[in-house]
Amino acid sequence: MNELVFITPSFQTELPLTYVDGGIQAGFPSPAQDYVDGILDLNRELIAHPAATFYARVTGHSMEPNISEGDLLVVDRSIDPFDGCVAVCCVNNEFTIKRLDMSKRAEGMLTLFPDNPKYEPIVVKEDEKFILWGVVRYVIHKTV
Repeated sequence: MNELVFITPSFQTELPLTYVDGGIQAGFPSPAQDYVDGILDLNRELIAHPAATFYARVTGHSMEPNISEGDLLVVDRSIDPFDGCVAVCCVNNEFTIKRLDMSKRAEGMLTLFPDNPKYEPIVVKEDEKFILWGVVRYVIHKTV
């Protein structure tokens, strides 16, 4: 299972950074300087429910290639889980991040799928200890 390092966000801290509002072209280059439009604070942009939001850092490889070791997750506990969402879960006292398959809930089962095919899904049965800690809203990762 993946391990997660939980980080408590500070919502009193502001860090306004320059924001390019016109977008950055992924195709033919465009002079971005024409579009510098102001400032952006990631706390305000990424966190809709401050009292229910936490950060977590990923260790492990079960969610690669989409989520990698060292990535920072923005997790919201106020969002109802839905089929296919990526969630932070606690299964039998071990934390993991997986994609939820809720199609067999009526049968008392929940399946947690890794994105990495080298890892097996986790089938959570009714008699097992399971806590859903929150739905992953954003994944922040380095590109280099």
